[in-house]
Amino acid sequence: AATSLGSCAMTIVGIVARRDEVDLSGSEISVTKIMSAEPPRRIARVEVAFKMKTPTKISDELKAKYERAAHTCPVALSLHPDIEQVFSFEWTVGA
Repeated sequence: AATSLGSCAMTIVGIVARRDEVDLSGSEISVTKIMSAEPPRRIARVEVAFKMKTPTKISDELKAKYERAAHTCPVALSLHPDIEQVFSFEWTVGA
């Protein structure tokens, strides 16, 4: 579930960026799954850290658009509501 969430969110962001003709090549994600301490063992939290790379500066509005897109990917909308989903974004410019 954790890896699926990260992969799906990044895919949706990429699709939206492609429509805007924004290159996000070189962007990366890392996913951390945190299990509950009490029984029954289950996924309690998934953290997805996005390191977004753009060749030129993009507006805060576009960044917000892509961040919203990540939160609305099909996997994010399908996971049980008890699973906390935490997305963080770091934006950098450069080749």
